[in-house]
Amino acid sequence: MTSEELLQKVRKIEIKTHGLSRNIFAGEYHSQFKGRGMAFSEVREYQPGDDVRSIDWNVTARLNKPYIKVFEEERELTVMLLVDVSGSRNFGTVSQMKRDTMAEVAATLAFSTIENNDKVGVIFFSDKIEKFIPPKKGKSHVLHIIRELLSFEPESQGTNINTALEYLTNAQKRRCTAFVISDLMDVAFSNVQRTKDRGVSPVVIASRKHDLNVIQIYDRRDAELPDVGLIKLRDAESGKRIWADTSLASVRNAYAEAWQEQQAALETMYSKTGINHISMRTDEDYVKALMRLFAH
Repeated sequence: MTSEELLQKVRKIEIKTHGLSRNIFAGEYHSQFKGRGMAFSEVREYQPGDDVRSIDWNVTARLNKPYIKVFEEERELTVMLLVDVSGSRNFGTVSQMKRDTMAEVAATLAFSTIENNDKVGVIFFSDKIEKFIPPKKGKSHVLHIIRELLSFEPESQGTNINTALEYLTNAQKRRCTAFVISDLMDVAFSNVQRTKDRGVSPVVIASRKHDLNVIQIYDRRDAELPDVGLIKLRDAESGKRIWADTSLASVRNAYAEAWQEQQAALETMYSKTGINHISMRTDEDYVKALMRLFAH
């Protein structure tokens, strides 16, 4: 992609997504995410009726009088976008590739963030952290994010969402609103079982510390194979190639069942962690899908 082509794509996506964020999502974004967190404000002397759980014991001991911590709602948010840049995003069979839908969804969320005077940052991940853009405010910052969304090419092709969540937990000390934008081609992500080797799953830790949301973007052929006879399939992440006879109902059914099993595992994980989530196909209206997410 030339610089001129990139600028044209940036401009096109800016016009489309900026309008959506301003006219459709601003109210929903504000009511859904504003005021969720509580930030420390001050300490004051204890008064009858105050919650004893709010007593600041260090100040109380120092001044020999009971003092409590006072908190107020956090009005300024930090939004983090965790964007999957693995090899499987370069796939699409209907209107556009998954990477294009991911870019539009991320851009819409980024513009919604700055419309509400909040900060937005991005973590690009494959099976490692590919790039980190620290959270900032402003239109120029969002346009920089969009350019990266459209042009960034990763070093690796695999997917490890837990690595991205661990990075988020370590990099973002204060509570934030985070969106994982991925096709979720990562079996380990849905496994929240605690083991002696692994301990608590990164998704469990991240969901406790942050307001975590998952946006799954997939192609219809991720979920089902068409009957087109003998075809050669290539795994975009591992590079492995196999022949599949799609004229056989058993082959198509096994493919569909594998997808359904993975979706069921994800639903179980969402239920256990309480994570907000939506799933959308590349040929569906992502505006309606985002509205569903904000309505949760």
